[in-house]
Amino acid sequence: MAAKTTTAKTTADSLIAQYMAFVLENGTEPVSVYKFCKDLKIKEEEFYAHFGSFQSLQAGIWNAFYEKTEGLLLKNKAYRQYNPKEKLLTFFYTFFEMLTLNRSYVLLALEQDRHPLKYREQLGGLRKRIRDFGKGLVQERNQDTQSKFSSLSPTVIAEGVWVQFLFLLKFWKEDSSTGFERTDVAIEKSVNTIFEVFDYAPLDSIIDFGKFLYGDKMSR
Repeated sequence: MAAKTTTAKTTADSLIAQYMAFVLENGTEPVSVYKFCKDLKIKEEEFYAHFGSFQSLQAGIWNAFYEKTEGLLLKNKAYRQYNPKEKLLTFFYTFFEMLTLNRSYVLLALEQDRHPLKYREQLGGLRKRIRDFGKGLVQERNQDTQSKFSSLSPTVIAEGVWVQFLFLLKFWKEDSSTGFERTDVAIEKSVNTIFEVFDYAPLDSIIDFGKFLYGDKMSR
């Protein structure tokens, strides 16, 4: 069987760019992969070499937002010296700057996927990445502190970071302030709050908070 090949121009990034452009220009996704590929003058197999469907491409866009954010953070030498709280602040600031650069597409994408199941499918890959990021922060902090925070399950905290992201995403969608200044304030206050809760709240309260997070339907 011959190996799959794609043209030089057909990459995951190029497909994402073309798909986003189509959605922005038409207000909806293409009617089919066939029509999308025909308009791009590429073979369907070139699309399927990267994505199995428009749904997986949509998820790939959010993954690309995360990867670009992560790349920017890792290029910043100062970031490596930040404590977990500073890293989470910087991550959210950078990620929402990335969303702002693509705000028109993001608002359209979220508007089209109002159904909870589709919404979760679109953000499924991003959820895993943000939860893994949160776990990494917990593990890093556990090495440097003997506070009650270190006795908590990284999984519980990671889920908290994800729910925090969902709250900020909703806030950002509805933010009409100049330069989305209110979103920046919300990021700072929410990160400060979550670290204060995990550092100083009674252990029973934190466990109850963890149960609440796992019971939240949006986080599943």
